[in-house]
Amino acid sequence: MTLMRIVVTGAGGFIGKNLMVRLAELDGFEAIPIEVDTPEATLAEALRDAAAVVHLAGVNRPQDPAEFMTGNRDSIVQVTETLAQAGRAVPIILTSSIRADDDNPYGHSKRAAEEELLAFGERTGNPVHVFRLPNVFGKWCRPNYNSAVATFCHNIARGLPITVNDPGAALSLVYVDDVVAAIVALLSSPPPGSGYREVAPVYETTVGEVAELLHRFRDDRESGLIETVGVGFVRALYATFVAALPVDDFSYPLVAHTDPRGTFTEMLKTRTSGQFSYFTAHPGVTRGGHYHHTKTEKFLILAGEALFRFRHILTGETHEVRTSGAEPVVVETVPGWTHDVTNVGSDTLIAMLWANEIFDRERPDTIAMKV
Repeated sequence: MTLMRIVVTGAGGFIGKNLMVRLAELDGFEAIPIEVDTPEATLAEALRDAAAVVHLAGVNRPQDPAEFMTGNRDSIVQVTETLAQAGRAVPIILTSSIRADDDNPYGHSKRAAEEELLAFGERTGNPVHVFRLPNVFGKWCRPNYNSAVATFCHNIARGLPITVNDPGAALSLVYVDDVVAAIVALLSSPPPGSGYREVAPVYETTVGEVAELLHRFRDDRESGLIETVGVGFVRALYATFVAALPVDDFSYPLVAHTDPRGTFTEMLKTRTSGQFSYFTAHPGVTRGGHYHHTKTEKFLILAGEALFRFRHILTGETHEVRTSGAEPVVVETVPGWTHDVTNVGSDTLIAMLWANEIFDRERPDTIAMKV
């Protein structure tokens, strides 16, 4: 297989690290990393063999404002001039900023970089593509540098204070995985012509909302709760927060309630979709012996042998289910049927349990009744 050689400038930066990892995962690509200290001869050699260039290099917070032009405009000029000298007409992707129209040194330098690249494309026929990115967040973003989200994640994960001057300040965000996906899509199926490209989705939020969510993520680890973290912005922000955890917080303890029957432990509680728990039962032990009006549960035996018994509280109809850790079978409790589970094996029974609602001591919806 012929590999598509992609020169990635700024490969050691936030977006660069994520892009390099993704390209290494995909068939058909060979990523060539370029850093600020890469010798010019090495860059020239890489560009001579490149099938495309992704220019991520740039400067955000130099000590001298004059370095904005050096790091942002001049770095792309170095790439275009080297390609022109080699007579190479290859696609070039530039990550710019939505701040490119700002009237300050940073904005001027970003705009100048865009203009240099677009002019180069018109002059030579090289396909050129510009992404004007809003604030990018995700794993490996450097805190206390150019991302409030990264700083918030780092500090809140460590119990450190954060500064929010204006909670209502608008914040437009894109997730780094979406940025990488857009770049890879452009490399894989380049559109005709040149011009500005977009990354989607863009999440519109506020500084205060981000800070509130991150504090909730931290507090939920202590209370056993979790947000709806499977989709959209909350999914991406939660991944970013967890990626900022110190290694000592990769694990956290749970409270196990132990009695002569075995143990019961709540693992995770959601705000809208119930909770997950597990319990054990010693041989011969029966647990349960109650019914619910509305609550439903799903049981999965992980180890041992179990007998589930059911009885309809009005008709007296009965039903039994035998299952074990050797077969993945979900047993569901049904409102209006009293039920119990007995360890009928010789080893400790271990069962996973999901209930569709968090247990409420004031309204437990659990009425004792023998089967």
